[in-house]
Amino acid sequence: MEANLSTKDLRAFLALRHTCNFGQTAMQLHLTQSALSALIARLEAQVGAKLFERTTRSVTLTAAGQAFATHATEILHQANLAIQAVQDTTSLRHGKVAVAAMPSLTAGLVPKLFARFHADYPQVRLSVTETLASGAFEQVRDGKVDFALTAAHPRHEDLDYEPLTQDHFLLLCAPGHPLAESDGEITLEQSLQWPHVSMPPAASVRQYLDRALESQGIQFAPAFEVHHIATIGALVAQGLGVSALPETAIDLIAHLQLRQRPLAAPGIQRPLGLVRRKHPGLNPAAEKMRQMVLAHFQATSA
Repeated sequence: MEANLSTKDLRAFLALRHTCNFGQTAMQLHLTQSALSALIARLEAQVGAKLFERTTRSVTLTAAGQAFATHATEILHQANLAIQAVQDTTSLRHGKVAVAAMPSLTAGLVPKLFARFHADYPQVRLSVTETLASGAFEQVRDGKVDFALTAAHPRHEDLDYEPLTQDHFLLLCAPGHPLAESDGEITLEQSLQWPHVSMPPAASVRQYLDRALESQGIQFAPAFEVHHIATIGALVAQGLGVSALPETAIDLIAHLQLRQRPLAAPGIQRPLGLVRRKHPGLNPAAEKMRQMVLAHFQATSA
């Protein structure tokens, strides 16, 4: 017969082993002596062996009881560790948060949010994976990250998408560039008379530009294709071209003091959102980080 032991049974057994006195143990456990005797009898029936030798003068462990005591102590220890682990997780004394995000966010927003989170929950391990929008969905689906901050809507049944904000594109040029002479709006088509600096076709920034121009029957052919925002900024700063970038990316090169021109309507807006699995739900630490992300964008849009 399979034993069905409770922690109450084990604690009673270990308490009696320590006191070797039914009356004293019953008082410690807030039981009657008869209730304790019945509990020990049920326990012995469960394990199929006599655990205590009882006389009118003494209570001592049997050989079976001694063998059982070692494992009972370890079982209770493991149970306490399990409860402590749950409490540590729910109170964010321990845990892990893994986030995937686009390069413009991993270099800007994510480190700021991580710093705030770490200040409040220093024992939670944080990790970030830099990925293009298309690769973020598989990272979430495979459980490699808890959620992703991305520019694309997954539209998959197993993934949940929460919109965060609209990332507006602006046109950048060097202070001495002809486009810097005006602060007014300019169409993306008008800017094509100058060389453009942009990202490769796989990047979401490039995809939004490609689609905007394709709708006008124009194929986008930038003079420079580079992977990093810093490189785009450096090339534009040297007057080698202009660049249309979303605001989150522009923030990363603000120190270059490039001139910004708004794009004429309809412009280009890149939606940013948070993608996570619908099932299972986020662990407590990841859920706290998600709430921090949502609160940040709510505050910036207010």
